[in-house]
This record gives sequence, structure tokens and C-alpha cells, in this order.
Amino acid sequence: MSDILEQTRRYEFSEGRKVPWEARPAFHLSAAVGWLNDPNGFSHYNGAYHLFYQSNPYDTRWGRIHWSHARSDDLLHWEYLPTALAPDQPYDASGCFSGSAVTLPDGRQMLMYTSVGPAVRPDGAIVQVQTQSIAIGDGVNYEKCPENPVITAADLPPGAKDTDFRDPKLWMEPDGSFRVVIASDRGDGTGQVLLYGSQDARRWTLLSVLDHSDRQLGRMWECPDFFPLDGRQVLIVSPMDMEPLGPGSHPGHTTVALLGHFDGRAFHRESVQELNAGLDFYAPQTMCAPDGRRILVAWMQNWASSTFVPRGARYFGQMTLPRELRVEDGWLMQSPIRELERCRCRPVRYTQVALGAETELGGVRGTVVDLNVHLRAASGCSSVTIALRKGGIHETTLTWLPGRNVLYLDRSRSGYLFDICHTRTIPVVCRDGQLDLRLILDRFSLEFFVDGGRQAASTVLFTPQEADRIVFRAEGPAYMDIEKFDLDV
Repeated sequence: MSDILEQTRRYEFSEGRKVPWEARPAFHLSAAVGWLNDPNGFSHYNGAYHLFYQSNPYDTRWGRIHWSHARSDDLLHWEYLPTALAPDQPYDASGCFSGSAVTLPDGRQMLMYTSVGPAVRPDGAIVQVQTQSIAIGDGVNYEKCPENPVITAADLPPGAKDTDFRDPKLWMEPDGSFRVVIASDRGDGTGQVLLYGSQDARRWTLLSVLDHSDRQLGRMWECPDFFPLDGRQVLIVSPMDMEPLGPGSHPGHTTVALLGHFDGRAFHRESVQELNAGLDFYAPQTMCAPDGRRILVAWMQNWASSTFVPRGARYFGQMTLPRELRVEDGWLMQSPIRELERCRCRPVRYTQVALGAETELGGVRGTVVDLNVHLRAASGCSSVTIALRKGGIHETTLTWLPGRNVLYLDRSRSGYLFDICHTRTIPVVCRDGQLDLRLILDRFSLEFFVDGGRQAASTVLFTPQEADRIVFRAEGPAYMDIEKFDLDV
């Protein structure tokens, strides 16, 4: 173990213990201490779920990136493990960027990550070159391989940039060979996803360019993921600087799912959908659980808003609630992991509630809750609003406009004191003037799922914890059925 890694492990352990439990989300993974961004190495290994993440333990802002590490039995209760990777080699001296994990036939776990280090160009310019490296370990300790880096600029297609070549998502084929998809700049400022193959994970061959943006879906495609699901092949990418896809879409850093078919080398894209309708979601990674579920987790933040750190905070950044994925009628659906339902307690139920200008219901409040809401708008109803985390000047609202088939999110009074966009207009499918919502609150976030998971959204909140009221408002005749559960985690 290098001195750099040993020092980081001691620091994360000692400083992370100083963050009180009540200052963290109850069941979303947050940084032990310092900064957190992309999920990495999401996997099931030795009987537990493992989630690594890009981290800068020494500051609450992005910096020299390490891999921090946590383990869970149920994807809700997380135990911090020692730092897995630190930038301690010449080829990764500038950072250990995103990557993934597989279990090897001999029972060890292999990590593949983007190693970033300085290089001098012929003209004397110093640049940060991105290569791919591997480390092998036992679920706690990992040793970087002497062959590193195993994929370099020499393995790129003509014109591609070695300064934008990152985020390997690795898997094993049934015959024991390896495949990996990696994001790359084509050399013209647009993104592509490259497919490589190997027999031993040390020597790699470029097999194909799976897909590319062609200036239509943003610039660099970050954090690719590639997997079969319900008879389709899914390619997930996080484009930079993307123009809006359509109504309800937003520009900038976002995440899209490309659905199609794969013949072993070529991916045939058939449709594109934006993966998250909220304000905070980027760089997702998926894994196949032991029971066959395809589960996704993402960084619950975005680069536009990540410079706001609450005063005095010892950590910054959290992951989304893991989501189960499925394809229905050509659409990628998302639902909260079913493990969350085991944490439900103290149920409160109401039916046929007539909503007025300000409606509160006994027992319906809280900061760590799970709500199922069924809304019905009668003729003449122009809007229905759900105000969450309400107290004093604070509230975060969801407003349904049944005549327009949209849901309007507004967190401008959530305590997020940064002058950025705090609203989203989300197209929804309304059948006979009805809308189904599932809303999940966890101290510092709101995630909601519309119409059984056809739309999903995640949003960070910095609302004072004493603001816990939930209030309903309607302009015109509207009715509601509601189930509310506290979440005991």
C-alpha cells in the first residue's frame, strides 16, 4: 500500500466519524467526508453490494480524485470501507477517474478505471492524458497491476483525443472473455462510445464504434453503460453541452438512454429518451443484481449546481436512491428498489379527499417519508399543488396542470441558495384527468416517479429539517387518495 493511499484511508476514517448521523441522508449514500461525484464499480461481490465513488476527501469541492468505497446488504444501509484507489502512480497522478468492476473466475474483484496523468507534447505543452488501468483485490484492498495502463492512446481510432478518453464500463462474456465500453472524443468535439475486447484484461482490441453523437446529442458522452434488458439493448450516456431534446427537456449536462439492438459488434439505435426529469442526476451506472434485476444509481447533483456548498458542511454530494429498470412498450421505466418497501412503517391512508385552497391531513408530514398519491381533476380544475418540506418561508412544490398535461417542479424556496434554474416543466401522461405519483423524501432530497415510472426525477434540497409540513392546494374541484409511510432506516 502506498503512503498516499494509507494517509487517505486514515483521514477518511477519522474525519468521516465527525459527521453526525443526523447531518446525513437517512438512506442515500453520501460522501464519508469531502467531495463525492460519479458512482463507480457498482457491483455485487462476496454476498454484498459494493459502490465506489469519485471523491476528494480533503475538500468539499472537486479535486484530485480518489475512489472511496461503501458496502451494503440492501442498497439502503451503507458501511464505509477504506479508500480503494488513490492517485499514487505516474500514470494516475492527476486522478483515478470513473470505472467499473467485475468478479473474476478465481473469486477476486477487478476494477477498471480511467487513470489520468501528465504528458509532455512535442511542442512542450503539458496535457492530462487519460488511459485505462486495472486493480485487483478482495473487496477491501486492491493492487494496481504492473501492466498499467492497459488501454492507451495507441488503442484509439484515428483522430480520437487521448485527453478525452474515459469511464470504462466492463463486463465478462459467457466464454470468460472481457468487453468494455469507453467514452471518447472523436477529435471534432463530439462524443462516441468505443467497444473493446480482451481475453485477459491486459491486451485489448478495438472492436467497433458503438454509437456517436454526430453533433445531435451534445458534445463528449461521459460514463457509458451498455446492457441487454427485456429484449432490447440499452446504451446510457451522459452528454455534455446538449441542446434540449424536446418539451420538458433541458440543455447542458444531462443523461439519455439509447434503446436498440446489438449484433455483437454494431449497436443499432432505435430511440432516445432523457433519463431524468428533475434537477440533479448525472453519470449513472447500473449492475445486474443476483436476482436478475437491472439496478441503476446516479450522482444526485449536476455540474451547474455543484459549486454551492452549505456553510460549515464537512461533506458534499450524495447518490440517488437505486432504481430498478425495465422496458415497457419501447420505453425505459424506472422504479424505486423494492427493498425500500421493507422500511415502511406507521401507514396513514385517506381516500376521496376533496382538495381546497389549503389542505393538510393528520399524520401526513415528515422529512423521511414515502408517499403514494392518486390525483383526480374534475371539470374546471386548473391546477393541483403538493407543497413538500413546508415551514416558514420554505417549501418545494409540484404543481399538476391537467389541462396542459404537465407537472411543474419548483424548489426555489428549498434553501438551495444559488442563482441557478430551480424549476422543471415535465410532460406527463394523464388518463381521464388522473395522475399517479410516488414521492420519496430523505432529509436532503426529493425523488418522485410519475405514472408507474414512466418519468423519474431527483432533486437535492437544503431545507431546514424542522420544515416538515405537507400541504395540498387545488384551483377548482379535485380529489385525492393518499398513502403515507414513514421510512424507518
